[in-house]
Amino acid sequence: MPRVRLGLRENLAQFSLLVAVNAFVGAMVGLERWTLPLIGETDFGLTSSAAVLSFIVAFGLAKSFANLAAGAGAERLGRRRLLILGWALALPVPLLIAVAPNWAWVVAANALLGANQGLAWSMTVVMKIDLVGPKRRGLALGLNEAAGYGGVAVAAAVSGWLAADFAPRDVLVAGAALVAIVALTISVAFVRDTAGHVRLEQERHHEGDEQAPRLAEVFPEATYRRPSLRACSQAGLVNNAGDALAWGVIPLFLAANGASPSQVGFVAGLYPAVWGIGQILAGQWSDRVGRKPLIVAGMLVQAAALALLAASGGAIGFAAAAAVGLGAGTALVYPTLIAAISDVVSPVARAPAVGVYRFWRDMGYVAGGLLAGTAADAISYSGAIAIVAGLTAGSGLWVAVDLRAVAAPPRSVGGWVVRPNRF
Repeated sequence: MPRVRLGLRENLAQFSLLVAVNAFVGAMVGLERWTLPLIGETDFGLTSSAAVLSFIVAFGLAKSFANLAAGAGAERLGRRRLLILGWALALPVPLLIAVAPNWAWVVAANALLGANQGLAWSMTVVMKIDLVGPKRRGLALGLNEAAGYGGVAVAAAVSGWLAADFAPRDVLVAGAALVAIVALTISVAFVRDTAGHVRLEQERHHEGDEQAPRLAEVFPEATYRRPSLRACSQAGLVNNAGDALAWGVIPLFLAANGASPSQVGFVAGLYPAVWGIGQILAGQWSDRVGRKPLIVAGMLVQAAALALLAASGGAIGFAAAAAVGLGAGTALVYPTLIAAISDVVSPVARAPAVGVYRFWRDMGYVAGGLLAGTAADAISYSGAIAIVAGLTAGSGLWVAVDLRAVAAPPRSVGGWVVRPNRF
């Protein structure tokens, strides 16, 4: 049995494999990135934005609770088992969409997709942090999120290109089936659990006999009791409310203003492409300069990009510029928030703490889907985008006030604050 060691170079093979698996996780969502809102209108005759965006609400609810389950079960059931379960839940998704006689079937398929994303993405995140140890955490998360959203971007762009010659529904079904089968096979055959790495880091840097805290203890700590964790949770929620808008409203907004399917696919792919690539730099940068400056700047850049889009009238040039800005702002925020959470908890508390954060972050899909869909029906697409822009700016200011340094010396109490963080 190989000796357990911490570090990116020491675990390069497994780390690279998990990067590839997370690219497949992202691709599952990317295939839907612009196709489903248009399928709702063309194949199922939906005319209400709120009805179309119901699939995002179902996705967000399922993913949020899967994140909690992943965080609570990672220590007891094992990271690898939960990763495999996540991919098993993805297998019925393309079948349900293929045979769907009505939109409710598509909503149900997206609930399964949300469970897949919550389990599979959570485990790739946590397992990479386990492998690299404390020194390269930001870089590890940047690479993880870059792979995932690179997969989103490529799948969104390719599906848009293929939809010029094939029905969008057929493209989605075939692509999702291929991705789910390949990713499940790789996870079963090649991925190894990282429990040994967790034990090694715990023994080396913390109290070796410390027990993982219960979810009932973690939830209030990460939700409202600890200012830094509270700030991260709300920022994650607002960030994903903006992503729900980008997923569900922006394709409809562009199509309503005359954009072709290939143009919608280009903008839908450009945003996660910039997001994905930028996270590699952002994660490593946050290891050096701290988490807070990048999170605050990222939220404000996102708000500015959404404001530009709201005022653009749907012009493709402005929409592309806004997509670049939105992607850059999200890149600064996304890996940095998870790194900030990981900074202030011990290794055995990492999975449940990240699970609670990801619960609130992905509840942003629910909030964003409901808010954006309702606002688009009541006001306009531009009005819905402007509302989310204002909320995003407010969230950035919240982080500026609430995210703070831990003044106490390094310590470990019940799995929580273990050292001064780097804000």
